[in-house]
Amino acid sequence: MQKRTFKTAVMVVHDLAATAAAVVLTFVFRFQDGALAERLHALPLLLPPFLAYAGLIYAWFRLYRTKWRFASLPDLAGIVRAASVTALTLLVLDYVLVSSNLYGFYFFGKVAILLYWVLQIFLLGGPRLAFRYLKYARSRQSQARAATTPTLLLGRGADIEIVLRAIESGSVKRLSPKGILSPRADEAGQMMRGVPVLGGFRDLEQVVTDLANRGLPVRRLVATPSALAPESEPDDLIARARRLGLPLARVTSLGEGMRDAELAPLEIEDLLLRPTVAIDRPRLEGFLTGARVVVTGGGGSIGAEICARAVAFGAAALLVIENSEPALHAVLNGPALLHAEAEVQGALADIRDRERLHAILRDFRPTYVFHAAALKQVPYLERDWAEGIKTNVFGSINVAEATVAAGARALVMISTDKAIEPVSQLGVTKRFAEMVAQSLDHETALDAERGGAEATRLIAVRFGNVLGSAGSVVPVFKAQIARGGPVTVTHAEMVRYFMTVREASDLVLTAASHADAEGRGDTGDQRAAVYVLKMGQPVRIRDLAERMIRLAGFEPGEDIEIQVTGARPGERLNEILFAKEEPRVTLAGIEGVMAAKPVFADRAVLEGWIARLREAVAAGDRGAAEAVFEEAIPDFRNRARAVPTTKPESLAPPPQAAEAATA
Repeated sequence: MQKRTFKTAVMVVHDLAATAAAVVLTFVFRFQDGALAERLHALPLLLPPFLAYAGLIYAWFRLYRTKWRFASLPDLAGIVRAASVTALTLLVLDYVLVSSNLYGFYFFGKVAILLYWVLQIFLLGGPRLAFRYLKYARSRQSQARAATTPTLLLGRGADIEIVLRAIESGSVKRLSPKGILSPRADEAGQMMRGVPVLGGFRDLEQVVTDLANRGLPVRRLVATPSALAPESEPDDLIARARRLGLPLARVTSLGEGMRDAELAPLEIEDLLLRPTVAIDRPRLEGFLTGARVVVTGGGGSIGAEICARAVAFGAAALLVIENSEPALHAVLNGPALLHAEAEVQGALADIRDRERLHAILRDFRPTYVFHAAALKQVPYLERDWAEGIKTNVFGSINVAEATVAAGARALVMISTDKAIEPVSQLGVTKRFAEMVAQSLDHETALDAERGGAEATRLIAVRFGNVLGSAGSVVPVFKAQIARGGPVTVTHAEMVRYFMTVREASDLVLTAASHADAEGRGDTGDQRAAVYVLKMGQPVRIRDLAERMIRLAGFEPGEDIEIQVTGARPGERLNEILFAKEEPRVTLAGIEGVMAAKPVFADRAVLEGWIARLREAVAAGDRGAAEAVFEEAIPDFRNRARAVPTTKPESLAPPPQAAEAATA
């Protein structure tokens, strides 16, 4: 902070000195002899108030918000506007006050004021641009010395420029761009920051050969988001890269500027989805800036990404609750949290431990709690049903009650599309937890209406399968393809919704921002309580397997076989987003999110069901537990919707069959 204050003070002193120099030089260039002497004699009287006024104008136009090394056209435009205001002020003073009341003649005159305006822009903008150029030249020299990997950049001009700026600034290291391939034909032959556009994606082999003949062997390809858009035919691009044996990386970014550009290995799952939903970044920054955030299950794939996004969007403090020591250590020592500006803490705790959870949240005083801790693998929960109830039901109750007791503004429970018309222990335990949260949300709203403390919002967010998450179908398929097959699917007609981890996390935060901001005015039974993320059209699992095999460079059925193993307990052919009885809510201005009003039982009835569940778990009586679920969630009775669990007799069960992974 002190360093930043010092730099700002230096910029202020420079700009005021430049203003004084502009005035003096205007007089020197415009006037001579007695006229010059008379004006210089008046400067000690007129200059100090004018400098103070100019300083306020510069602050108003935010000339001190941008570092000089990143000075750009918007900064120059701000300088022009500020200089224009000060010049206009001089014109008004000279023609209205000074000439008529003090001297009887024009102290500046129109020509001198125009000259001042030009000098002022030059003296304010020139040093900034010169400083940026020096930094640019130094970074180019450092980058040239450090660059060790001849690289081709793939994508449209706007994306490529961001990457080139990131390379120049040192954000992306060890790359030496030798050329650009663009999907736009009109960009061929152009130069972008000194790097030539050598052709399109279909010219990849020829360009690599030509560069190798010139002694510049390409060793890496870097694809921007535009290179992976469906219209750019990314499947063909990755196939060409594989044939050439060149590693292909993609550009990612936590922020919107060149300093935040990052590279990551291109994974097959990056090419499997529709274009992701664009997030409203200002909305999420306004929602989370300065907030104190708790994430349960923060060591899991979704929890860890929510942690990373929370600190990226400005959270002041983050507490990661995790019952796995290795998972907690991994997330706290990951780059997203290790170098975060927020205060980051970790706590080893199990959400089943009510007293421990209440103590942790009471001490931390969270603003928002994101409840991602859960048991989620369908086959395991079908077998170990009691463990699913202990974590997904009783643990969620503990989190909800601790959140309300700690006075947090909102709790966001991560649920699943399997919660609607559930046929599995995962789905029914998640649906029951949603009902508990909705009931408690209604109670806190009524208490607030009666004059109690501000209501804590409790909402659930449902989504489907997350690519790359633990247990996802994609890593299973990748491992099976790497072994040479076979690739196993549980049913030929099974379909699932898919999202990326980052997309799921961003849309969870978007839903939470809506619930917190727009959902506080109504009573609990009139406001949205369940948010569902728009996931496009569901994907047929067999089609997914076939495409992944082709992306890996093989042909399904010839190089690698696909085997249908039969559905497992708790699986069904397709998932459902909303229950029939859930009234839908229109969310104005929120892209990628749908919502519904709550449907919940009376609190006394709910408490009775919870007590009976505790007795059933304690007695190990699965029938009694399922009787409670059937009473609370009538759709759970109709489990015949699940696909048959018998396997075709001609197929032996493989060691690892892939279900479309749980949320």
